[in-house]
Amino acid sequence: MIEAVVFDFDGLIRDTETFEFYSFHELLLDYGIELPLDLYCSRIGGHYKSFDPYEFLQQSIGKTLDREMLRRLRREKYDKLIVHQMALPGVENYLNEAKRLGIKIGLASSAPRDWVMPNLDELGLTQYFSCIRTHEDAINVKPAPDLYLQVLDYFCVKPINAIALEDSPNGAKAAKAAGMYCIIVPNKLTSELPFESYDLRLKSLEEMDLTTAIRLLTIAS
Repeated sequence: MIEAVVFDFDGLIRDTETFEFYSFHELLLDYGIELPLDLYCSRIGGHYKSFDPYEFLQQSIGKTLDREMLRRLRREKYDKLIVHQMALPGVENYLNEAKRLGIKIGLASSAPRDWVMPNLDELGLTQYFSCIRTHEDAINVKPAPDLYLQVLDYFCVKPINAIALEDSPNGAKAAKAAGMYCIIVPNKLTSELPFESYDLRLKSLEEMDLTTAIRLLTIAS
């Protein structure tokens, strides 16, 4: 019996990851530097410090730059790119269906809380989540299972009775390490990355409703 569904945020609810990459890519191109996708992707779904694009830029051009200026310019680029991007297709359907079915709804993100909450507020989705755990809540973020386990502990739900929704390999590793079912929904940036373990892969949450996904997962087990 599925009692809880736990969402990732970046790249799963809103495709922030793709546009973050585009904004960094544009920033580095201003200095004549190409941003390697494989290096950048090492930070997706995990600790944002695992790869630092600003440090990569400085090392590539061989001089120190004003970090605050770079952050400001990069954020300006990002804000222009993300402005019309709302929740990804099917997200609100899953939230409403989980609510209708009486399934607890949580969120586990490696991103900082002051990033996640304004995005959720802007999308009008905050009220769906009974438990939200972010970067500040765990010593070890994804691919460690800590954030997921904290949400499940709050809900008093066993991992085998919960589903994680993820878009990245790091997130999927965290969910499976927590002992949960894992549905992956890769986005433009993560679709070509290697996923080691998951239970169901969808192109979009519009591809299959939550009830059908639950039936497939539980029958397979």
